[in-house]
Amino acid sequence: MNNPEKNPVYIAGVAETPLGEVYDHTELSMVAVAAKEALAEAGLTMKDVDGILVNYMGEEGSVQVGEYLGIFNARWTDSTDLGGAAFEAHVHHAMMAIAQERCEVALIAYASRQRSLRGRTMASREQRVTIGSQFEAPYGLPFPIGYYALIAARHMHQYGTTSEQLAEIAVAARRWAQMNPKAWRREPLTVKDVLASRMVCDPLHTLDCCLVTDGGGALILTDKEHARNAVKKPIRVIGAGESQTHWHISQMPDLTVSAGAVSGREAFGMAGVTPKDVDFVEPYDSFTITVLQTLEDLGFCKKGEGGAFVSNGRLAPGGTLPAMTMGGGLSYNHPGALGLLLMVEAVRQLRGEAGERQVKNAKIGVAHGVGGVFSTAATVVMTND
Repeated sequence: MNNPEKNPVYIAGVAETPLGEVYDHTELSMVAVAAKEALAEAGLTMKDVDGILVNYMGEEGSVQVGEYLGIFNARWTDSTDLGGAAFEAHVHHAMMAIAQERCEVALIAYASRQRSLRGRTMASREQRVTIGSQFEAPYGLPFPIGYYALIAARHMHQYGTTSEQLAEIAVAARRWAQMNPKAWRREPLTVKDVLASRMVCDPLHTLDCCLVTDGGGALILTDKEHARNAVKKPIRVIGAGESQTHWHISQMPDLTVSAGAVSGREAFGMAGVTPKDVDFVEPYDSFTITVLQTLEDLGFCKKGEGGAFVSNGRLAPGGTLPAMTMGGGLSYNHPGALGLLLMVEAVRQLRGEAGERQVKNAKIGVAHGVGGVFSTAATVVMTND
C-alpha cells in the first residue's frame, strides 16, 4: 500500500472541458482544451507529462489521446474502464506509479459528446449480444435505469426508504446548481416537483435521473517536487481505494450494498481519517438512489438509515454534510462518466475557489465514483492541509 505521508502525491491542476452541448469540438480536442488549462494551473507543459490515464472515450484510449496531445514519452499508461469510477481508480493507480517513480506527472482525462451525438440509448449493447444477459434482457429491464430502479425498490422494501427522501437528494443538487453558472439546470426545484415528474421506471421519476450532456475534464497528479511549480495551491491525495462486484444485476451479491463499501474502507484506511472528519463529499449521482446507498456504504450513516440521513436539507447548502456542491450529475453535468468532474469540484472547494457555493473551512473532501450498475466503485480522499 502506498504511504501518502512518506510519498506525498498532489493534484496540481484541474479543468473542465467545454460542457453542455458541444458542436465545435471532437472528444480529443475537448481533452486538449482541458489538459492545457490543467497543466497551466500546475505550472507544467505537455512535455512534462510522462503518465497518461484515460477511460475509453468511444475508441480513444491512452494511445490515441497521447498521440493527439503530442505526448510521446509516457512511461505509465492506463485505459482501465471502470465507467464513472475509472478516474478515482486512475488516481489510485497513478499514486502508486508516482510513489514507485514509474512516472512523475500523470494526466488523467476524459471527454464525451454523448448529447450532441445522441449516443446514449435505453438498451445496452451488452444486453443484446452477451450470453449472460439472456437471463435478463427477455424481461425488458431497461439499462441502466431499470437496474437502479430495482435497487431503489429493494432499499425501499427492506428499509422503508421513501420517494420523498430520494427527492430530497435531487433538490439538494439543484440548490447547489443554482449557485453554479456552468450548471445545465438551475431553475428552482421542490420535492413535489420531483414526485410530479414522469415516472420513468418505478420507483424512479425523471428528476431522480441524471442529465445527458457533453463534457469531461483533466487532472494533473504529481509528486512533491513538481507540485512546487503549481500556480494554484496543490491538493494532497491522502487516500484512495477501488473495488468491483458484478456486471449483471442478477449477480449483484446484495442489492443494498455496493462496491463502495470496500473502496471507501480502503480509502479512509489509507488516509487515516473517518467519515466524521470529512467536510464535504462529492458522491456519484447518476440517480438519487446512487447517492443514498453510497453514503451508507462509505459510512456516513448506518445501512438502512440513508433515507432519514439525507432528509431536512442535510446535503444542501447550509446542511451538515455538503454534497454534490457543483450540482452533480442531476443538475450540473453528466457526460456519461462523471467521476473526473467530481474531483475537479473537490479540488476547487479545497482551494477555496467555489465562489457562492464555497463550503466554509473545508479541509478534507471525498470524491466517490460509481460505474456500471453499482458494479464498480473508487474513492479518493483529499486535503488542503
